[in-house]
Amino acid sequence: MDQWTIAGRTFTSRLMVGTGKYPSLTVMRDALAASGAEIVTVAVRRVNLDAREESLLAYIDLDKYFLLPNTAGCHTAEEAVRTARLARAAGLSNWVKLEVIPDDGTLLPDPVATVEAAEILVNEGFVVLPYTTDDHTVARRLLDVGCATIMPFGSAIGTGQGLPNPERLRRIIELVDGRVPVVIDAGIGAPSDASLAMELGADAVLVNTAIAKATDPVQMAQAMALGVQAGRFSYLSGRIPRTEVASPSSPEAGLIAKESAPTTARA
Repeated sequence: MDQWTIAGRTFTSRLMVGTGKYPSLTVMRDALAASGAEIVTVAVRRVNLDAREESLLAYIDLDKYFLLPNTAGCHTAEEAVRTARLARAAGLSNWVKLEVIPDDGTLLPDPVATVEAAEILVNEGFVVLPYTTDDHTVARRLLDVGCATIMPFGSAIGTGQGLPNPERLRRIIELVDGRVPVVIDAGIGAPSDASLAMELGADAVLVNTAIAKATDPVQMAQAMALGVQAGRFSYLSGRIPRTEVASPSSPEAGLIAKESAPTTARA
């Protein structure tokens, strides 16, 4: 598969995977392996920074995966900035998936607070990957402050509703125009959703719940990887345009039925 780059770092897999909600850490480990993902995101609040050998990190091979700390659980810009600083000080990374979600009921991001926190963190040298809405105006602001990716949601976190507004995502992709990667984050419920995201021209997708809560998370992780790959291949191949008029799949010239049909009846 073709490669893509975030802030100068190159990856081959276009599937990013979260680490929450799995029935067990061993299932999570096996699902990560089946996904083929290279980037694995983990909530800083779930990591025992003082005893890594007993924590979630003990099940993630840091020689194999690039660990992306996230600020899940932060309700304000201040909390998110503080959490990112804590992760960096503990030696996790200066990369951060920025999440500022004030409402635990909807889990929708706060666009204003996200931009505010992103600007602070970028100015402090962080590589910021912000989770945001599918509003292209917010995407422009995040791009302007120097974020390393734009990560609009497909639909609300954990809903599995897929991409009900693909045109909004397409508009963000066109706005960003390749200056940074666009990663569709949240709402993906099935490999077909991941495939659609890639067909729209997204650079990657991030999936957690759809894999972790599947009946067979390991097999679903593999299915998601195939969905991403199919969508990417489709995008690169160029989809045919939709038309209102049907057209035959085979050329009409040389049809036996037409050539053999009598033009006039003999007397």
